[in-house]
Amino acid sequence: MTLLRRILTGAGKTLAAIALVAALVFIASGVSPIYDFRAPKPFSGPDIFNPYRNLDTAARWKRANFHTHTRVKSILNECKVWPKDTYDTLRRFGYDIITFSNHNEITPHPVDPALQVNVYEHGYSIPKFHKLVFGSKKVIHYDALAPLLISQKQFQLDYLGKSSDFIQMNHPYRVLWTKRSHLEALSGYEIMELDSGKGTENEYWDWALSAGHYSFGLANDDLHYPYKTHKVAVRCNFLQCPSERYEDIRETLLGGCYYAMRVPDYGHGDWKVKHEKNAHLPYVRDIGLKDGTVYLKLSVPADSIRGIGQDHATLARAESADSLSYTMRPEDPYARFTAWFPEGEVIYSNPFARYDASVAESPMDNTPQKVNIPLTVLYNLLVLLAFAGVLLLLCRLLRKKKK
Repeated sequence: MTLLRRILTGAGKTLAAIALVAALVFIASGVSPIYDFRAPKPFSGPDIFNPYRNLDTAARWKRANFHTHTRVKSILNECKVWPKDTYDTLRRFGYDIITFSNHNEITPHPVDPALQVNVYEHGYSIPKFHKLVFGSKKVIHYDALAPLLISQKQFQLDYLGKSSDFIQMNHPYRVLWTKRSHLEALSGYEIMELDSGKGTENEYWDWALSAGHYSFGLANDDLHYPYKTHKVAVRCNFLQCPSERYEDIRETLLGGCYYAMRVPDYGHGDWKVKHEKNAHLPYVRDIGLKDGTVYLKLSVPADSIRGIGQDHATLARAESADSLSYTMRPEDPYARFTAWFPEGEVIYSNPFARYDASVAESPMDNTPQKVNIPLTVLYNLLVLLAFAGVLLLLCRLLRKKKK
């Protein structure tokens, strides 16, 4: 019995030591500035930003997926399919642009180095506050493991932004503890990932837009299983992009001339049907702004088209139609289109928004949030004290184990 007690006591102390080390890592990762966030302010101004100002209706839209996971050479893998096989699978569905966004790793292009896009999915956090980081030369590994505070999330966006070209905020609906107030405050990203698992309304996008945080929208497979029909080629984007090279992709994504799309799993397991139907998707024939009126024209009639504005309000609606237009009133901060089709396809446009063209090139404002120095010092002092307290407990525990 004495031997068993010793074994159990030793095991308990080992588990306690592991728990304390884990607590130290969690506490250390919580270091952050504390921000005084700007109050929500709807878009305003005499002009309307048109993301489709450079649209050429005679040009072909290029199909793209930017959130793609593959097998990597390290021991930690979320996907068992290598980049080349995943690339070939998506190419057969008509994708022109495919980037590989493995977690915390920049993946070389499997076919042509000239098409390399340095992008990775950042984040180890338990709530899955993940970001796509574009244009970074190296991976930033630091992350808050439990970002309970909105300031911790803002710090991550700011920190990543210093070494990248632009950032996409990933799957907001799947991030634990995400609140409307968070999306109304956060800045420092240029793209919002749409259609992230809970319907086609993308209301969380409107939370941010209504607060004056302009961003473009992309819908991606977040692909892990290219061999499952219901996981591959179900979300994509169509860009007016001159080429598949990063320089053109970057300019297009930061300019806004693209739309996002949900695509149903045609055939429900029948690969032949899925390939055939993906070759004939409905598409945007024309979209733009003329004399204060925003308009959308589709290749085929949709069941419903909605013009959506401030606080997710419906500005205009058309049923069984292939077009919709809406004249923006001075009190309309922004407008965007969503079109639902009979077989389940959905098209999402980028938002038209008010701004002052004499002051800025667009309504996007990534001016740094103001840091509250006293609260920052106090908060990080508390983090330091918590770290020291846990470290002291760990040292005492290790001393007892030696005895």
